[in-house]
Amino acid sequence: MSSHLFYQSRLPRPELDRAEGLYMWDKAGKRYLDGSSGAMVSNIGHSNPAVLEAMRAQMEKSTFGYRLHFQTEASEALAAKTAALSPDGLNRVFFVSGGSEAVESCIKLARQYALTQGQAQRYKVISRMPSYHGSTLGALAVTGYAPLAVPFDPMMRAMPKIPAPRAYLDGLDLDDPATGLHYANMLEQKILDEGPATVLAFIVEPVGGASTGALVPPAGYMQRIRQICDQYGVLLIHDEVMSGGGRTGRFWGAEHWQTRPDLIAISKGFGGGYVPLGAMVARDDMVEAVLNGGGFQHGHTYAGNPLACAAGLAVIEEIERHQMIDNAERMGAKLKARLGALMNRYPFIGDVRGKGLLLAFELVADRISMEPLPKALNAYNRLVDIAYDKGLIIYSRRTRGGLSGDHFLVCPPMILDDTGLEEIMDMLDASLADFAREAGLDMDQNT
Repeated sequence: MSSHLFYQSRLPRPELDRAEGLYMWDKAGKRYLDGSSGAMVSNIGHSNPAVLEAMRAQMEKSTFGYRLHFQTEASEALAAKTAALSPDGLNRVFFVSGGSEAVESCIKLARQYALTQGQAQRYKVISRMPSYHGSTLGALAVTGYAPLAVPFDPMMRAMPKIPAPRAYLDGLDLDDPATGLHYANMLEQKILDEGPATVLAFIVEPVGGASTGALVPPAGYMQRIRQICDQYGVLLIHDEVMSGGGRTGRFWGAEHWQTRPDLIAISKGFGGGYVPLGAMVARDDMVEAVLNGGGFQHGHTYAGNPLACAAGLAVIEEIERHQMIDNAERMGAKLKARLGALMNRYPFIGDVRGKGLLLAFELVADRISMEPLPKALNAYNRLVDIAYDKGLIIYSRRTRGGLSGDHFLVCPPMILDDTGLEEIMDMLDASLADFAREAGLDMDQNT
């Protein structure tokens, strides 16, 4: 059947019929285990009855109330809850519809705050290579992922980049504070190279998302970049679009390192896949300065939509009611150990990493040199397709800036139990074995 829809490619996929908990079914009745929570979105699983009921109750009241015309009970309640979960001093919430909008909002608020401080020369936002912060032109300017950004380079102002702290590729010890210092000091050097008076902000994912595959920063890294930002008057933006909402075993990924940003972007699991929802969380003084200076010159039509906010609040309440963050930490440790054990059978698995249920593994041609698999193998697509045929959904990206290398995110919903874990591992093991045979890669048949 022909379709009027189009997305990124011509990849054929069956029509979705229904979804519940960890599972999804197509129209032919085939069941899939959602091992990536969609695009790391469906944190609490599909069709949660309490969230659906909260949405029904809100629909009976109102489905839209424009922010310039009304306050709404739902948006006020979700803002208060989000602020209560946020670091001290970050009590102001600006709602959006997705991650790109959340990042764009952080960048724009940072710039407008600088203007109120008489610092018009500050406009550069340093980010990392590789990184992904969104698909709008502003978010793409701070994204370090060539296939997505390069076509639009002439339309954007280039922003400075520093290397992401990929210690596993550089042969450095992730747990050595000297490693964290090594990578963090690249930020200081870049600020000095650019001219400290021109640098507005540094944006970082506390735990990496799609571009770096659940990259965990080395010891001391997060603390040191906070010190550097403070030293040079640079604002620190935490992109928690993927790591926020409890998936890493903390509500905010940065809680693992007790570091406090100036601005936070959150989306994906914030709405749990029930509605398009995201937010910027900001320092009180920054918001007051911008509002006193004439107002925040930025906005989106669906900001603070009451139906979306009612769903978002219900998602957080379900996370708390069922202690899903604790479960993400506990089951994530089990899943990570099982993924690590696969390295004994498959020599082409070069690294397993992540926090909680934000996990990934990377395929390589050689574990010593960390040389990627030949690009012609198209591993990042083939393994996903093999797993999909077996009923397991995982998520992949090119590891090395989008141009080569292969990593796979295994990020099931935070309701994962032992039965679901065993299903994931059985299907993933079988998929890796099929891929190894197809690609002519070595594997240990006895483990």
